Amino acid sequence: MNSDYQHPRDQIAEIMDRVYRYGMTTTSGGNLSVRDETGDIWITPGGTDKGVMRPADVVRMHEGVAVDTVLKPSSEHPFHRAIYETRADVGAILHAHPPALVAFSVAGKAPDTRVLPQAFDACGKVGFAPYAVPGSEALGRSIAAKFAEGCDIVVLENHGVVAAGKTLLEAFQRFETLEFCARTIINAAGLGGARVLSEEMIVQRRKGWRQVEGTFAPGTRSSRERELRRVIVDFVHRAYDRRLMTSTEGSFSARLGNDAFLITPYGVDRRGLEAADIALVSGGLREIGTVPSRATGLHRLVYADHPDVGAIVTAQCPYLTAFVVAGVRLDSRTIPESYINLRDMPVVPYGAQFGDEGAISAAITRRNPVVVLDSDAVLATGRTILEAYDRLEVAEATANALISARRLGDFRPIDARAVAEIEAAFNVPPA
Repeated sequence: MNSDYQHPRDQIAEIMDRVYRYGMTTTSGGNLSVRDETGDIWITPGGTDKGVMRPADVVRMHEGVAVDTVLKPSSEHPFHRAIYETRADVGAILHAHPPALVAFSVAGKAPDTRVLPQAFDACGKVGFAPYAVPGSEALGRSIAAKFAEGCDIVVLENHGVVAAGKTLLEAFQRFETLEFCARTIINAAGLGGARVLSEEMIVQRRKGWRQVEGTFAPGTRSSRERELRRVIVDFVHRAYDRRLMTSTEGSFSARLGNDAFLITPYGVDRRGLEAADIALVSGGLREIGTVPSRATGLHRLVYADHPDVGAIVTAQCPYLTAFVVAGVRLDSRTIPESYINLRDMPVVPYGAQFGDEGAISAAITRRNPVVVLDSDAVLATGRTILEAYDRLEVAEATANALISARRLGDFRPIDARAVAEIEAAFNVPPA
């Protein structure tokens, strides 16, 4: 999604479709707006089905009055106007009622984004606004006051959440990230609770990534490169649709040749990813005009150390990340498929990805193709893109099952005898 080339109507319809499709609002709930270069506000209409909303349904408001339409603007347009009047830098606003954030709103608090370093950076300061009647001027004043304090996203008491940004995509990314944090914290509550990162740990992430500085001009693209680009894009879209990645987080790469691989770019919306966005890295240099994932150095090292690895995926998924932020080891001895794909899943201490990539690469073995990056993410490898992706999907499904099992009583893992039988039947490499 590139708002530079999209009419506000199209931006709003596209993001509302995404919000509704991923269960982050209901048919009647939520409203989005964009302020254009003239100062006019384009906003979702009131009383319409958000599941089938069209660009033509979006209402333009000029100086607070709807024009050129028979549809009425959202009844909550007063707080949109109040935020725009308070913050000149805000170009778009998103309001919705995702269940995890509603849970926080009725509990009277906002999620702590310091459970994940990326979330803290993406959301910034999170505010909490006291309850007021929806659509009222009082609610507008309450929300605008929090944005005036420098907040870019605000949880509304007994209501939902409001996110703002320079663009609608930026507002959505803040909203999506905070919703992911909320779901992760709720899932982690059954595992002993999420740990909070210190300021030093967050700063470590900001300083630790080593970017690929050198560039090269690529030659003629081979058929294999073109195919791999398409397959990577397809699997990133699948991962996003299955909530294994967010619009801002998750890296996928595939080996192309000797010290050459393709990897997802930094700062590109995962759902809007296209084949041309994928970065080619060769000999430690990046294709000119691309900005590869900040995990590029780590992926390059893994490919160098492990000739059998053909693809790598690094991601945060809500159930799996609950184990990661709670500091609880995920036991893969649930069903045979989980153990065959995941095995021991060693945990690498926090910070290795910001300067000690060798520790992560060393933890990957033929027996352990999936490793956990403490308080951050999970890294899965495979001989093919499909195999790496499947291991990520199995890990998330396993985490989901384990969290549900805890609500039913004690977890009963596959016993040692059954594990030995599985290892023999499926040629699992020895420890």
